[in-house]
Amino acid sequence: MPKNSKAVKRELDDDVTESVRDLLSNEDACDDSFKKSSLIVNNHEGEGKECDVEEGGSDAEEEERPAWNSKLQYILAQVGFSVGLGNVWRFPYLCQKNGGGAYLVPYLILLILIGIPLFFLELAVGQRIRRGSIGVWNYISPRLGGIGFASCVVCFFVALYYNVIISWSLFYFSQSFQQPLPWHECPLVKNKTSTYVVPECEKSSATTYYWYREALDISDSISESGGLNWKMTVCLLIAWSMVCLAMIKGIQSSGKVMYFSSLFPYVVLICFLVRSLLLKGSVDGIRHMFTPKLEIMLEAKVWREAATQVFFALGLGFGGVIAFSSYNKRDNNCHFDAVLVSFINFFTSVLATLVVFAVLGFKANIMNSKCVAMNTNKILTLLGSGILEQSLIPHHINLTQVNEVSGEDYHKMIGVIKGVKEDEFNSLGLEACSIEDELNKAVQGTGLAFIAFTEAMTHFPASPFWSVMFFLMLVNLGLGSMFGTIEGILTPLIDTFKVRKEFLTVGCCVLAFSIGLLFVQRSGNYFVAMFDDYSATLPLLIVVILENVAIAWFYGIDKFFEDLKDMLGFMPYRFYYYMWKYITPILLMVLLCSSFIQLIMTPPSYSAWIQEEAIEKTLRFPPWGIVVCISLVVMAILPVPVVFGLRYFNIIDENTSGLSTVSYKKGRIIKETARPEEDDDASLIHGKSPSEAPSPMPGNSIYRKQSGSGGTDVDTAPNGRYGIGYLMADMPDMPESDL
Repeated sequence: MPKNSKAVKRELDDDVTESVRDLLSNEDACDDSFKKSSLIVNNHEGEGKECDVEEGGSDAEEEERPAWNSKLQYILAQVGFSVGLGNVWRFPYLCQKNGGGAYLVPYLILLILIGIPLFFLELAVGQRIRRGSIGVWNYISPRLGGIGFASCVVCFFVALYYNVIISWSLFYFSQSFQQPLPWHECPLVKNKTSTYVVPECEKSSATTYYWYREALDISDSISESGGLNWKMTVCLLIAWSMVCLAMIKGIQSSGKVMYFSSLFPYVVLICFLVRSLLLKGSVDGIRHMFTPKLEIMLEAKVWREAATQVFFALGLGFGGVIAFSSYNKRDNNCHFDAVLVSFINFFTSVLATLVVFAVLGFKANIMNSKCVAMNTNKILTLLGSGILEQSLIPHHINLTQVNEVSGEDYHKMIGVIKGVKEDEFNSLGLEACSIEDELNKAVQGTGLAFIAFTEAMTHFPASPFWSVMFFLMLVNLGLGSMFGTIEGILTPLIDTFKVRKEFLTVGCCVLAFSIGLLFVQRSGNYFVAMFDDYSATLPLLIVVILENVAIAWFYGIDKFFEDLKDMLGFMPYRFYYYMWKYITPILLMVLLCSSFIQLIMTPPSYSAWIQEEAIEKTLRFPPWGIVVCISLVVMAILPVPVVFGLRYFNIIDENTSGLSTVSYKKGRIIKETARPEEDDDASLIHGKSPSEAPSPMPGNSIYRKQSGSGGTDVDTAPNGRYGIGYLMADMPDMPESDL
């Protein structure tokens, strides 16, 4: 080592410290981004010295991007986001509708061909670039930067109505602490002369009446707003307050909530499964679920619905997956995470389906017993009036005890009567009373959770306890998905516009609550259905197709594989190469086309509850409703062509997507416009062209070395979470920046 090397190092350290002190003394005191910085100066032996400085002379910590406290917390966050209400009330319905156990085959195939590759892709780009969806796609291709904004818009639309569903669950949860449950039986109306059952309830059922009239107080059509439902307005306020408090500190606060919100639903599902298996008829429901109808597998509609369910079950395109992944360490094995979370999601859906069918099997037996008893009474009446002869009744059946007649005995009676009175049978008004018919009544969504399931729970022993557990589970499932959805909005905006997390979180929640009042009108349920059908499906499909194309064709699949090898320490399976480049985009385009054709062929309509008749009717949206439906789709996808056009015609310079090189010298800031070959943060930090830069974010060798006089190397550290490199320049003639 030369004799004067220590003197050179000491002189260099003094120059660095003096330059930073001069710079900080000339900065605006309100600019927090300059109050803290961390500089690393390496000596010739490779040993680094880190100098933390802060305005005012106090100690400072290096400002860094937040990180998960543990791998478990991160996995629970991803599981909580992907496992949502759809796993409980959408997957069982599709399984029942599309061939029972046979439906699991196309679902698993499409999970492997579409779900896992795309989930892995989003995890990888988020972890690699360590930005939200806006920053990620700006980095990949500035002209496709609108993908990130489109994801934010879709997330906002979904959050608006998804939290309304949580508010419904909160209302039912608050009403479950009663014995008997308030939806156990129809209410009575008393007047001076008589007492009678409410007609609307008598024509439908107690749980249906409670849902539509007591909870929603629903209007007859979307055109009749009917004013605010104050009960649901209060519940919506509580729901948004919960989301705001959990998200206000980012993953540092929401991550801790994940331990409960992600794990509690599994405890409830397992408890429900054990309890329901002990109930009469549960095995009938599970047998019905797993009885495969193989012929249905050949229908294209089954595969389309399976692909759509895979797509939405994993939360692809929302930006939540990218946002959560961006807080990971750079060398985290995201491939393992993708496979693990995908299969946890699948097995959760199967577990929820087992629970639903076991409970529905129990309910079907209850309803079948009531049907048998009611129709046995009809037979007794027909025997008394002489329309039927006693000889038609098998000798071993005792009709004097109606409730003791089994379903098997009833079917024998019906078989004999139908054989003898074939021409007159329909006029007798006797029903078949089949458990299979009850189980074939496909119910999904709110109809399953708030009508069918609540009705089944009224027959449970200790029904209030199970009701509390069930609706608390729905609240937790909803909150887990809401955290990911809100993170998909906040993280990109914070990374892009450098706003404070607390202010943006509160502002976003207040704005969403204000707009959400639309959904707690008496006609609010119809707007929930509208947003659910039109605000997400097509826009998200387009977003994910563009994500796939951006990586495979714009960024380059070979370069992306090299990035993955650098990040993971091994080359991913060649399977993903062909999936990302060819198979998955083609399958997504087929899914997009089929969804678009279905949307065109199915006129925009909604299911309305008609109070007078106490039935559901399918009504067409009014002209203004159709305009709103189209506007939702257009607004969600509009950022993509807008940003592309602004970049293409140079209205916004493409170079602005990258970070500019910033140099420090004695209190001056010199801003160099990013050169075309260095238009991204990877080029800035590493001093390489985009094709050579292995990573846009800090790794182990993050700092760019600049050669100065005497061969001394100075490494420049990034500015905390935003990753701007600070170069301690030593050039005498530098123009002063406009800053």
